[in-house]
Amino acid sequence: MTRKNPGGVENYTLRKSNPDDHPIAIWLLSLAAMIFTMALIGAATRLTESGLSIMEWAPVMGALPPLNESEWQRVFELYRGIPEYLEENHGMTLEGFKTIFWWEYIHRLWGRLIGAVLLIGFLWFLIRGKLRKSLAPHLVVMFLLGGLQGGLGWYMVASGFSDGTDVSQYRLTLHLIAALLIYGYVFWVAAGLLRPNPRPSPDPRLSRLRGLLIALGLLVFITITSGGFVAGLDAGLIYNSFPLMGESLVPADYGELLPFHRNFFENLAAVQFNHRVLAITTLIAAIALWLWGRRVS
Repeated sequence: MTRKNPGGVENYTLRKSNPDDHPIAIWLLSLAAMIFTMALIGAATRLTESGLSIMEWAPVMGALPPLNESEWQRVFELYRGIPEYLEENHGMTLEGFKTIFWWEYIHRLWGRLIGAVLLIGFLWFLIRGKLRKSLAPHLVVMFLLGGLQGGLGWYMVASGFSDGTDVSQYRLTLHLIAALLIYGYVFWVAAGLLRPNPRPSPDPRLSRLRGLLIALGLLVFITITSGGFVAGLDAGLIYNSFPLMGESLVPADYGELLPFHRNFFENLAAVQFNHRVLAITTLIAAIALWLWGRRVS
């Protein structure tokens, strides 16, 4: 099918999707929705400072929570030995510990459910002979990325057991980046099944629009990544006014660390300021591109 703009210029030719691929696409879109939900649960886990409440990494046996009082006491004792408890939560009761434990448990359990949906869906379509050979590499990549993300999650959490009262902002951001890449990859594969890539457009304006959309996506990615450093450093807590930070637009302590590049990743004021600037820039760019896109499409 060929679409034309109001001036009669051919824009692009759509290739028809294979109806047999639609159930697979729905399965992958469901996975993408679960990954998005996982990010929300992870954000809540971070905001409630629950991420260090489970001291053990047991991908299989860890699917079961403590089932009796003695097991609850055992995992609580493990938590009472780390700096977060000793310096920030000293005196926490078992009931208080259970509150943060359940947030982290749900976060990990949801990750296991994503893996189960991926595996069960794969086996279902494979047995029914619905998987094309061209999909095999994509599914292999998804399995590998899922396993890598689980490992990165533990790598992040482990940084908070002995080095301080929090996880490393670098490891947290790496965990977030991996989640973004997995979500984007799964969504891209699903979208390709529902709407195969159109042929290149002869209209240079549409080609330019596509390039700008890719650039906007990259800007969104950078903005979200900068948010990982804000979350990892709790940098959002130091300035609660807008647009001023303190008494100026740029905080007075923006460049206090040396060498200077450390300010982008370790200076709370600089990290929060950079995230604000990126967020505002992303919003303006999205609105401007939307308005321009309406004119050329």
